[in-house]
Amino acid sequence: MTLPILISQDMSSKGNPHPFVYWAQNSSRILLRVDLKDVKDPDVQVNENHIKFMATGVGARGIELYDFELELSANIVPMSSQYRVTARQIEISLKKQSDGWWPKLNGSSLKPSWLKIDFDKWRSEDDEDETELGTTQLDEHNSEHIVVDHMNFNLENLRKTYLFVYNLWQFLGFTYIFSILVFKYSRIGLDFIPTAYQSVHYPLKFCQLMQALEIFHPLFGYTKGSVMEPTVQVGGRSIILFCLIEAEERIQNKPVIFYLILCWSVIELFRYPYYMTRVYNRDFGIITWLRYTVWIPLYPLGFLCEGIVILRNIPYFEETEKFSVGLPNKWNFSFHFPTLMRMYLLFFFLPAMYTMMSYMSKQRQKKLKSPKKTEDPQLRKTKMN
Repeated sequence: MTLPILISQDMSSKGNPHPFVYWAQNSSRILLRVDLKDVKDPDVQVNENHIKFMATGVGARGIELYDFELELSANIVPMSSQYRVTARQIEISLKKQSDGWWPKLNGSSLKPSWLKIDFDKWRSEDDEDETELGTTQLDEHNSEHIVVDHMNFNLENLRKTYLFVYNLWQFLGFTYIFSILVFKYSRIGLDFIPTAYQSVHYPLKFCQLMQALEIFHPLFGYTKGSVMEPTVQVGGRSIILFCLIEAEERIQNKPVIFYLILCWSVIELFRYPYYMTRVYNRDFGIITWLRYTVWIPLYPLGFLCEGIVILRNIPYFEETEKFSVGLPNKWNFSFHFPTLMRMYLLFFFLPAMYTMMSYMSKQRQKKLKSPKKTEDPQLRKTKMN
């Protein structure tokens, strides 16, 4: 399907986030890779020295309408330029009007923060056997531009290293918690269950506090996806751990606490290895399958344990009135925490479980669906204004 590539005055970019765009070149073409997933019918428009892009897809801020606009440093041939859409990105190929090497892509003096070098596809004059001294030299301005690009590349590597180390740390933390629970239960038996929380509460609380970083990762563009999912998951688990278990000692020796921590730990043993592989865009079938399969029995069991914890805690908080605010007070405001717990169990517990299970089911269908044997999409050629 051929799409128009004309510059349109009504294609506004105000208020829309920019996708990450990676660029490379060879002697005859400029190669752009727009980092957006699940894009359909993007609006790509170019002329001799200008390119505009707009599309709805999954980027650094989740599902949004993304766009960007670039003034090119040299002219291209719109009729010989083309692009194609894949499941993970949009690939744009721009034909240079004159063969040669561009010292930079954008015509302006400032380089956009979302524009990065695609080092996997980068070619230089040395790669084209241009070995004569002086043919690869850049002036001072262009050298500074390359230094900035390499700096961005180093920052990208630093981001990946941080995410890998974070996921590895969390994986080791929950592995330790799981190992303690299993090892002591195998040696002591049922007598260990009342003391299970005291055996692992320090590493468990530390790992849970560290999980708060997962809310900021998509917020600052470190990971893709929405902020809502980690906020709900991390926030809900933190309330259970710190407000209902840590704040009430009498619930800590109940058997449900042992099973709840065990469920949490097993889920993370498969979640974090999957995230570690995805940091570097690696896909190991067995890890992906386990990540999107083990939740099927464990999520309902975990929700059930959390519901029991809330239910068992209601009489304790009725007695202690912890987290409740009574009248009279200077704010003229009252709050009864056990009533909130009852309302959650009656009206929100099952909808919350259904929402989470539905979300995970859709993710499982998306990640584990069988690839269809179809030909690669044809390159969509552009039209000149």
